[in-house]
Amino acid sequence: MQVDKQLISRLEKLARLQLSDEQREKLGEDLQHILDMVGKLRELNTDGVAPLVYLNDQEHVLRPDEVARQLDQSEALKNAPKHDGKFFRVPKVIQ
Repeated sequence: MQVDKQLISRLEKLARLQLSDEQREKLGEDLQHILDMVGKLRELNTDGVAPLVYLNDQEHVLRPDEVARQLDQSEALKNAPKHDGKFFRVPKVIQ
């Protein structure tokens, strides 16, 4: 796969970015380097190699689920751009 201007333009639109020409060029180079590395990895013979699930021998090291510091309602709403005094107000996204 080749990274071209069309791909960069599409990614820019999807990510809602506004890049300069220099940034587009750098992004294209970086993406091409990533694709080249993936291509090299595809050349490796991985027959008989078990998939890596964990990086170390410990599995599921989770902390206990405990109630910690909580905000009261007025403190939580203090920095909200919009609220009605009780709830956050957000734009409607479902018709």
